[in-house]
Amino acid sequence: MKHNTILTAIAVCSALALAGCRYDSANEGDASANDAALTGGAQDEETAEFADGPGANDQDGSLDALTSQGKPFDELYQRCTDIALAPVYFGLDSTVISSTEIGKVDAVVQHLTDNPNRVVIVEGHCDERGSNEYNMSLGEARAVILSNYLTESGIAQDRIQTRSYGEERPAAEGTGESTWAKNRRGEFAIFQK
Repeated sequence: MKHNTILTAIAVCSALALAGCRYDSANEGDASANDAALTGGAQDEETAEFADGPGANDQDGSLDALTSQGKPFDELYQRCTDIALAPVYFGLDSTVISSTEIGKVDAVVQHLTDNPNRVVIVEGHCDERGSNEYNMSLGEARAVILSNYLTESGIAQDRIQTRSYGEERPAAEGTGESTWAKNRRGEFAIFQK
């Protein structure tokens, strides 16, 4: 009798554990649907754009893959205060660097070319819409896109790190498109070796 009670308890626990796993994976789909609803449904197009990019297959799953290769520049070097580089703004749910923003990234390339002892942390930011996880991922994708542009323009990869802040560090407080547009950005923090 005692043996049957133990077997029954094990069977019930196993069934609950399996039901819990099915429930979690079902909710993940709901979360994606909620993110798509919050972001106007453009998530699929965006995800396809950066899903195969750098950092997509990181073994540790880190959103900050480039920094994980070594110590962050902000722990190793002094931040440069003699240069203020303009932020690059992105469209809603976008990782595309628009033609109107390319000049800002070219200014970063020129500064790093002219100053070989300097390095950059490319920061990705988002507006407050969407889940925290989605915004962290989108912020990282924006930083990686900008980082790729820098390396394709001749800046050595070991001089660039990326960081996502998602929605955590807004440039402007409030709601509405004019505020949100200021928060969808990439920024460049320059450090001296």
